[in-house]
Amino acid sequence: MFKKYSLSLVFILGIFICMLDTTVMNVALPQISKTIHTDLDTLSWALNAYTIIFASFTIPLTRVAEFFNKKYFFFFGALLFGIGSLVSGFSTTFVILLFGRILQSFGAAILFPLSMSMGIELIPGKNRTNVIAILGVTQGLASAMGPTFGGVITEYLNWHWLFFINVPLALLIILLGALTLNDDDIIQEDLQSIDFLGSLLGIIMLSSFTSVLIEGRTWGWSSITTLAVIGLSIVSFIIFMITESKSRNPIVPLSLFKDRNFSGASLVIILSNLFLVAVTVLLPNYFVNVENLSTLNASYMITPITFSIFIASPFADFLLKKVGTRWLIFSGFMFMAIGYIFYADFNALKSVLFSCISGAFVGIGYGLITGPITVIAASDFKGAQLSNAQSVVSVLRQVGISMSVAIFVSGLYVNLSSAEKNTIKYSDNAILAMNLPSNITQKIQEQTTRSIASQNLNSKSTPNLPANSMISTQISENKKKIEKYAKNAYTFAFSNLYQKAVPFIFLGTTTILFFSRRKKY
Repeated sequence: MFKKYSLSLVFILGIFICMLDTTVMNVALPQISKTIHTDLDTLSWALNAYTIIFASFTIPLTRVAEFFNKKYFFFFGALLFGIGSLVSGFSTTFVILLFGRILQSFGAAILFPLSMSMGIELIPGKNRTNVIAILGVTQGLASAMGPTFGGVITEYLNWHWLFFINVPLALLIILLGALTLNDDDIIQEDLQSIDFLGSLLGIIMLSSFTSVLIEGRTWGWSSITTLAVIGLSIVSFIIFMITESKSRNPIVPLSLFKDRNFSGASLVIILSNLFLVAVTVLLPNYFVNVENLSTLNASYMITPITFSIFIASPFADFLLKKVGTRWLIFSGFMFMAIGYIFYADFNALKSVLFSCISGAFVGIGYGLITGPITVIAASDFKGAQLSNAQSVVSVLRQVGISMSVAIFVSGLYVNLSSAEKNTIKYSDNAILAMNLPSNITQKIQEQTTRSIASQNLNSKSTPNLPANSMISTQISENKKKIEKYAKNAYTFAFSNLYQKAVPFIFLGTTTILFFSRRKKY
């Protein structure tokens, strides 16, 4: 009994620390930027490098572990993640932080998929479904907890502890794993060779794809750089598919996708993570920059999502057995859609109560999906196929996160740009309507425009208009009007995103057609 629970804890911790670090840095970026004297655009590479490398190297490194020794590679992944966390925590420059994050990401690319596949293999058959569900829930729970955890740690300690906290957890994984993991228990696949060409093509394909998703907005979606990287991704994908279809030991057996349950689960994993991250990553920015909440209080606004995932997940396994896959996945997406409909309401988004209710619906929806869909993705496979399936699922989860960043952040920048232009136009007209002397009007317009234009996504608040003692009362009244207009414009920039996303969540419910009506888990 002790061994079973110890093994479960080892693999849960392995998954938890890897997924937590996909989102834990977000709310701390402004503080990190000030400490290491780096602008936010440059610093974002420390955030994005983790996602890109994690997604690109998961499958190749899993196959290497299967070829040599999964147990020792598991320990190596935990050690590498711990060292990367230590380097990141002690970093005083951007280069050191980036190096630490790269080490972390390579560690995660080993630790995460092996935690999933070994966790499923080593738990007795009658408990396997429950373990798969718990491991799946841990993934979503950790990524949803990231912003809240990051806000609390940054407020009461400092951003360095976002990384230091991983070190004792990585050591616990290694020590507890050394006591409980036996070579005889581990299924070591008898691979004759490693598909190096497929591995290289997979790395090129995934790294270019995730890079363009994350950096496409910065590069410009129609720029030569973006088009070249997209072209590289497409060409490498085509060659990859041809190579894998002919390989004796493919890095990704294409036969996986002949299984309807796995194909459906793959789509659901991408979409559910896309819609979850669109809330957990963007909303803290709204509460800090538009509602002027502190970083800590903004991170607390995400807590209803995390809490709801935690509450809904235990019921999901029971419902999977009672109502089946189709109704459960459908219900999960519908709950997420209801949450988005609340967020899409301009006035509801400004309300703390309704924002919490919206988050609860999103969390319940994701909680109903994440555990069962992990069970479904693994249900038809054993041995090497199970490891392959879990590696692919791990990558697809990161793809969903990357797609969320690409779609929603790009859309947000467009909306914020429109809000800024409309606010400047409104302020110009309001200032002209005061009928002040032309020199004073021009001066106030220039100062107001600079105040509005100087804002960005990370410091977007209602503009502070200049005071002028000569006409203080008149200016004060118009200042309040312009500030109110600006706040409403920026609130709409966020709510409009969620409004546009609602039809796509409803479209996501069609993925239930992949799943069998009769199959029980």
